Amino acid sequence: MLGDVSDARVLDLYCGTGALGIEALSRGAGSAVFVDSERSAVALAEANLDLTAGERGRVVREDALVFLGRSGALYDLVFADPPYDSASRLGERLSERLPAVLAPGGRIVTESDKRNPLELSLPLVRERTYGDTRIAIHG
Repeated sequence: MLGDVSDARVLDLYCGTGALGIEALSRGAGSAVFVDSERSAVALAEANLDLTAGERGRVVREDALVFLGRSGALYDLVFADPPYDSASRLGERLSERLPAVLAPGGRIVTESDKRNPLELSLPLVRERTYGDTRIAIHG
């Protein structure tokens, strides 16, 4: 669905295990920043990153919205996979903050429950559902 991610700078918000960002690194992304506010998620993401692509990734324990407000960096690919029960409440605030970290031509990929979707007010490029999961790509 994403095509070539070679050398991309990746931001994995609400990273959990870090699977999305680690997958991007395994497909050639240049670097990835993993953000989660939960101590257990950060520890798991760090452990998984150490086992796979350690030097090209960095894990940050912080609220995603706070991180976006202070980041200053630009990313080519941003993953946002918040907890499904809070996704629908985050759309407006993420829509306000994500453009500031998106590099020209960059993409945002969201994952949420199709019954309670994370909806961004940003241009939608593609959307698919897999069972109860909604994947949306914004550009």
